[in-house]
Amino acid sequence: MKTLVFCLLLAGAFAAPSGKPKFRRGLNKIVGGTDAEPGEIPYQLSFQDISLGFAFHFCGASIYNEHWAICAGHCVQGEDMNNPDYLQVVAGELDMGVNEGNEQTVPLSKIIQHEDYNGFTISNDISVLHLSSPLTFNDYVQPIALPAQGHAASGDCIVSGWGALTEGGSSPSVLQKVTVPIVSDAECRDAYGQGEIDDSMICAGVTEGGKDACQGDSGGPLVCYDEHWIPLPGWHRVLGLRLCPSKLPRRVLRSGLLRRLGQGKYCLGILFENDSVR
Repeated sequence: MKTLVFCLLLAGAFAAPSGKPKFRRGLNKIVGGTDAEPGEIPYQLSFQDISLGFAFHFCGASIYNEHWAICAGHCVQGEDMNNPDYLQVVAGELDMGVNEGNEQTVPLSKIIQHEDYNGFTISNDISVLHLSSPLTFNDYVQPIALPAQGHAASGDCIVSGWGALTEGGSSPSVLQKVTVPIVSDAECRDAYGQGEIDDSMICAGVTEGGKDACQGDSGGPLVCYDEHWIPLPGWHRVLGLRLCPSKLPRRVLRSGLLRRLGQGKYCLGILFENDSVR
């Protein structure tokens, strides 16, 4: 019904020539968040452009397996899908300003964007990133868990990314996390209007505001837990500045409809055939 794997939409960051990405003030925010602990969010990736000779962080992503990562479709719009060696992901990252020894940096060899991605409506906002060499899994680098098809999500979810703790505050380099709940379809339609929420979406967020991933790292994960606290991963569909700080629940892709992406079968927002991407 409402299985979750989400990608955040809006992001912006830059890196100084030192090679450690640093964020522009006010562009990447986990509003109301707290520092993540080492190894707490091992599926989180930093997605970076190195074409200018230094690492430019512009999106987040999630580890699918040793060879593939999952990200938002809009993050790769306009990129060279077949020769993206000027792009890289960094796994095991916690503090952008410190070389902690747990980082694994891997360039990309191929990008597959959802064939039905719509940059105007941001529908089917998903892409997969093929890594040029495999990741090594350890305590700090792990794949994100995928829920079974038809699993209904409820309760609390964790958004993660690198960004400010408060609206208008400084942007810490340490990975941030914040907990937000799933919101019912009825509540979400009341907040946005009937025509704004379709059957491909679900909602998550705090309607009174104060907690959000406003303009947080695009492509980064939101992980939901069922009644047994089993992680259900997800990609956000973030709606822009008016959610910063959030006053409306977040519209998120629902994974009930099949689509084709390259040679792999995908739902709207969730890869559920493990053998389709190698």
